[in-house]
Amino acid sequence: AQNVTVDEIMTAYKQACQKLNCKQIPKLLKQIQEFKDLAPRIDCLDLKGEKLDYKACEALEEIFKRVQFKIVDLEQTSLDEDGASALFDMIEYYESATHLNISFNKHIGTRGWQAAAHMMRKTNCLQYLDARNTPLLDHSAPFVARALRISSSLVVLHLENASLSGRPLMLLATALKMNMNLRELYLADNKLNGLQDSAQLGNLLKFNCYIQILDLRNNHILDSGLAYICEGLKEQRKGLVTLVLWNNQLTHTGMAYLGMTLPHTQSLETLNLGHNPIGNEGVRNLKNGLIGNRSVLRLGLASTKLTCEGAVAVAEFIAESPRLLRLDLRENEIKTGGLMALSLALKVNHSLLRLDLDREPKKESVKSFIETQKALLAEIQNGCKRNFILAKEKEEKEQKLQQSASMPEITVTEPLEKGPAEDGRDGSAASTPEEGEEAGETPMASENGDAEPAEDDDRGNVTDSDSDTDEEADAGPAASPASAPSQGNERRISVSSPGRGHKIFVVTRVESLPERAASAARSWEDADAAAKPAEPQSPAPATKPELPAPRTNGTVPESAAGSATAPAVPSAGSDPERGDPAACESAAHDTPLPNGLKTDFARALPEASSDGDGKMGSCAAEHELSCSKNEQELEELLLEASRDAGQEPL
Repeated sequence: AQNVTVDEIMTAYKQACQKLNCKQIPKLLKQIQEFKDLAPRIDCLDLKGEKLDYKACEALEEIFKRVQFKIVDLEQTSLDEDGASALFDMIEYYESATHLNISFNKHIGTRGWQAAAHMMRKTNCLQYLDARNTPLLDHSAPFVARALRISSSLVVLHLENASLSGRPLMLLATALKMNMNLRELYLADNKLNGLQDSAQLGNLLKFNCYIQILDLRNNHILDSGLAYICEGLKEQRKGLVTLVLWNNQLTHTGMAYLGMTLPHTQSLETLNLGHNPIGNEGVRNLKNGLIGNRSVLRLGLASTKLTCEGAVAVAEFIAESPRLLRLDLRENEIKTGGLMALSLALKVNHSLLRLDLDREPKKESVKSFIETQKALLAEIQNGCKRNFILAKEKEEKEQKLQQSASMPEITVTEPLEKGPAEDGRDGSAASTPEEGEEAGETPMASENGDAEPAEDDDRGNVTDSDSDTDEEADAGPAASPASAPSQGNERRISVSSPGRGHKIFVVTRVESLPERAASAARSWEDADAAAKPAEPQSPAPATKPELPAPRTNGTVPESAAGSATAPAVPSAGSDPERGDPAACESAAHDTPLPNGLKTDFARALPEASSDGDGKMGSCAAEHELSCSKNEQELEELLLEASRDAGQEPL
């Protein structure tokens, strides 16, 4: 309820206890007094160990109707059928908890489980249910199974020591085949057998690829049951991440099944086989499967009857594994020979961060070997520390790369007075993303990322690039030789992106300030006064710089790439259209540009040279823009270039 106060809750609870003639719970009163922010869910309502009869449960409704909780802990509260069903109905109606602990309540009975199942089915907020040591018997299991089949929110389910062997497990496993939300299932201490129960679990793994943790510790799976589970594991292309088979009487025979299965599993990261009498032969059976597996990161082999011989087999796997993070070999008789093999393996392994071994050296017939064991244990520890430091450095590098990918460093190079051959690495200043968006970026990159000098235009060969399109790659040499006077309106944006090299994008602003354009033009005029035979007649009309289609010999038409320092002369492989300069200029002024571009955009085109003949590169380019066919081609090229610029990962 909104605008509720702690005093209100306290008063309502006390009045309910008086009305129902039941004792107030001091532990609960203390928690209510400590409630602070009542608007969101309160962290925890802890009633663990308090005896809750039916009346005490009814009094709790005054709290549940006013505040909600993340955790409601009802562990070992001696709930009976009436109290449990009343509490579960309240929690369902008021959506009181996201995590509910009802463990160690052995007498909730059929009606209690029925109410719990109804709560699981109807409540959208309940994510975690802990029912350890709360028996789920044959007549109660169908209700829970039905709820699990259609449960929309439950993610974690603890049913350890719940007497599930037999029909209850069959009902649960059948229901969970349809469940797509449950991620963690804990079934330890249920006396699950190696026949029917294991067959049900194997079938569950075949059909459910959403469960990520399956804990089967302290059962009687045996080698026969492991064969069923392995059949299901083979079908797990994605899903199961952690499998715990601790203390299930598994031997070397079961390891043969598991060794054949491991190369097929693609999601399994943690495999705990501790406290099974696997022995040296079992580890040998497992070794090739582990080497063929590409997903296991953590392996538990504590107390598995290993000696030095088994440790050598484990060391072979460590040496071959590029991804193993943790290995537990405690409570095994691994002496000097085994430790030596493990130490050597760690010298070539760069992934293992933790190798658990017994701290005290094992007894040896030769006393000096005990000191050798201590030295080897120290070496192994140092190897793990070295790997940890390497892993941390690698992680920091990856984080930096991710940051540079998500927020690329963009620099803008203003035109300098040294000349057009200057590359765009000096005088960098910060650029805003709006510039690239306004301009509709036209990426033109050479492979080495530097702007090509103007004389490179005549070579006619374009180096291979890692660009996504041919147009982008072939336009590389045209990045720098755009006309000198128009460079004041251009921005060179240097972008570093991981895996794609250093690139330079030539970007022309849509609307540049006249003062800035004029000052830039003046600086270029001063710098190039000696190089120009005559001053240009007038500024070129505004059009979008086009991306000409590459010729068969790899050259770019001179109409787009020609320098303004001399009249454009067609190369051997090019055939620019010819026309009257005056007609061309008027057509470019009057004809609307393709793709809705503004006329200011044409400043990037080469200016007309002072010579008045009809072979001028800029005039030819303007004439091409005025033709309807070339309008369509240009529009398509611009669209492709804008798509490529948007799709290229930074």
